Amino acid sequence: MSESDSQSQERITVVLPDGSELEVDADATVEDCAYEIGPGLGSDTVAGKLDGDLVAKEEPAYDGAELEIITDGSEEYLEVMRHSAAHCLAQAVERLYDEDAVKLAIGPPTDEGFYYDFDNLEIDEEDLADLEAEIEAIIDEDYDIEREVVSIDEAEERLAGEPYKLELLEEFADENDTVTFYKQGEWEDLCAGPHVDSTGEIGVVELLEIAGAYWRGDEDNTMQTRIYGTAFEDESDLEDFLERKREAEKRDHRRIGNEMDLFSIQDVTGPGLPLYHPAGKTVLSELEGFVKDLNEDAGYDYVETPHVFKTDLWHRSGHYENYQDDMFIFDVGDDEFGLKPMNCPGHAAIFQDHSWSYRDLPIRYAENGKVYRKEQRGELSGLSRVWAFTIDDGHLFIRPDQIRQEVEEIMDMITDVLETFDLDYEMALATRPEKSVGSDEIWDRAEEQLANVLENRAHDYEIEEGDGAFYGPKIDFAFEDAIGRSWDGPTVQLDFNMPERFDLNYVGEDNEEHRPVMIHRALYGSYERFFMMLIEHYEGRFPLWLAPEQVRVLPISDDNLGYAHRVANEFDDFRVEVDGRDSTLERKIRAAHDDRVPYQIIVGDNEEEDGNISVRDRFEDQEYDVEIEEFRSHLEAERDEQRTEPDFLQG
Repeated sequence: MSESDSQSQERITVVLPDGSELEVDADATVEDCAYEIGPGLGSDTVAGKLDGDLVAKEEPAYDGAELEIITDGSEEYLEVMRHSAAHCLAQAVERLYDEDAVKLAIGPPTDEGFYYDFDNLEIDEEDLADLEAEIEAIIDEDYDIEREVVSIDEAEERLAGEPYKLELLEEFADENDTVTFYKQGEWEDLCAGPHVDSTGEIGVVELLEIAGAYWRGDEDNTMQTRIYGTAFEDESDLEDFLERKREAEKRDHRRIGNEMDLFSIQDVTGPGLPLYHPAGKTVLSELEGFVKDLNEDAGYDYVETPHVFKTDLWHRSGHYENYQDDMFIFDVGDDEFGLKPMNCPGHAAIFQDHSWSYRDLPIRYAENGKVYRKEQRGELSGLSRVWAFTIDDGHLFIRPDQIRQEVEEIMDMITDVLETFDLDYEMALATRPEKSVGSDEIWDRAEEQLANVLENRAHDYEIEEGDGAFYGPKIDFAFEDAIGRSWDGPTVQLDFNMPERFDLNYVGEDNEEHRPVMIHRALYGSYERFFMMLIEHYEGRFPLWLAPEQVRVLPISDDNLGYAHRVANEFDDFRVEVDGRDSTLERKIRAAHDDRVPYQIIVGDNEEEDGNISVRDRFEDQEYDVEIEEFRSHLEAERDEQRTEPDFLQG
């Protein structure tokens, strides 16, 4: 038998989403596999997923791969189409601007659309309309999008004059003999794909904004021009997206934070280092108090650790190896120090400082610990991504037989927090990442323990492959805000590694030393990110218990100012202000509404004569002849029960 005959008879097996196996020729592509399943599926194939990675339909399958076929009905189809839209953007730029001068960088799809980065491109927001029209022309021309496999040498020739593409090519060349180009009309790009079959298959495109971005996200590199856009299959989906975007812009925490004087981030203080003004600190203090009550009820002891440690601690914990690039590191004399990126090593050191019996466990430590991460400047954004942030941290040191009970109690605390804010949430089990410490045996055991807790409590959950912390797997909670956006927040993480690294022990019932298990948990995640989400979720209209100003007293005239202050004194256990300005009542009401104060108390001659008040809420409902004691009793209940809306006038 000839060598070619032998190869043609070689077969491989791929695993389909339903768990069944499909045997195909050894050189079969994703598209070939689809045709083996059925001719209709084959002709509808747009792309594929091999072991979870989105690939071109021309990509070869391999033995044992988990294969999913992507068609225009798949969830991933929009990602493929948006990638092709990014290519149309780059083609349009080179048509309208100096093709030789403009240099192409990268243009990937994103969760909400796509972008493409360019060097040496001078463009303003008002130019986007012309650029968008050119993209529409490229779509109307319905160019075939053709994939071509070329050698590294040929790729270098094609990319002469494109320094950023050549840099990418050099990295590809380390592991590959060939690369792929995608061509549409007169334009081509170095790209792994996948893409739709033609530009005419791209639905509707809208360009959104222009921003600056460092090449490869490194602030030491060139600042490039990034053009953001989005694409959808039809106009109605695009309009829905744009409406959500307008709503998100209206709720932007940076704008509201400035309007309500909550926080600022100033150039003089440094990037990503927020300053909390009195109103913002008031909200944070209420959030801290809420968690403190939960922690104390659950048996946590508060500890405090410094902002900076010798890097010996970070070497021991594994953070230096895994987080060095994200740490602020500096020398003091002969010693190297680092601002802490996490609180857990300090808590492990506190536990290590004592001798423990099995009867003492669990030990539960809590700290509102400030930590520091050296994010790229271009990625910093308000409170959502900062250099300095505070975690409502908790670390538990427990016996192995206590895992289930402690994890369940933490999950109860987390759900208590999320339900207090009336947030819908989902759970996910995040497994071992590529960059991690510890043996396979330890990781398998930890992942199994967390999965057992979720399954025993009948929780629905997703598997997030490779998204665990470097020291252990975790259960993540993602919650949804008022306009349907998903946010990452609370987490509970199981750690068999740090106790090993710190040689932590307790004396067991057998009078022998045993290794405790460490649990990391946060009920909010970080105060900064949770605060940011709450600002946008409530659009600054905080529940009474969180509101920086809870009640504002509005005297109708200066003659009622004395009574207004006497009324305010009746509410001295609330955050109450008197608006004594020389202004009309209408303007005072509008100012209180604009300041997002939950309640207004209005007092005039009639109220002063009768010894009562009129109450107005931020929904602009009003009631007259209200007894002061009646309103105060309601406020106390609304605050203490942490209700999400002012409801005195809503019954």
